[in-house]
Amino acid sequence: MTRYVALLRAVNVGRRRVAMATCRGVLADLGYDDVESYVNSGNLMFDASGGSAALEKKIRAALEAEYDFELTTFVRTAAQIRTLVEAKPFGTVEPPNTHFVLFPLTKMTAAETKAVEDMSNDHDELLIRGRDVHWLIHAKSTETTLGPKEWRDALPDNTTTARNMTMLTKLAERL
Repeated sequence: MTRYVALLRAVNVGRRRVAMATCRGVLADLGYDDVESYVNSGNLMFDASGGSAALEKKIRAALEAEYDFELTTFVRTAAQIRTLVEAKPFGTVEPPNTHFVLFPLTKMTAAETKAVEDMSNDHDELLIRGRDVHWLIHAKSTETTLGPKEWRDALPDNTTTARNMTMLTKLAERL
């Protein structure tokens, strides 16, 4: 058994409401052990066997059956989350700067990697580590120069979700 984290894309915003208690129940019904959630933004921890890609598909299908809308699911091992948190590629990030990690659904192609790297600028700094992207905004997150259009242009066929490093650090402490 491996400890995993499932990150749900764009939940509890607008009409895309999901109850974490219900999500925990869905994962328990799939046979996963020690299911927990962290904050109300779609972060689930669980123990299971199998690979991340297979777990993503299984969890997504079960949650979509429960909620009747798209629930793209990104699965990483607990070890991968800890590595992301421990990496600190930007050193200590002080407010008002903001550090996010962007999680692509699939490993980025060479063209996608180049497109993401080319988006870096003096305001938004992007570093790819493994399959994920560290994103430092030299300001509050609302002041980024990279909006949804830029990310869609760089990763047109690769759905993503993002998490703030502060939240990821707290999540890693619970793993």
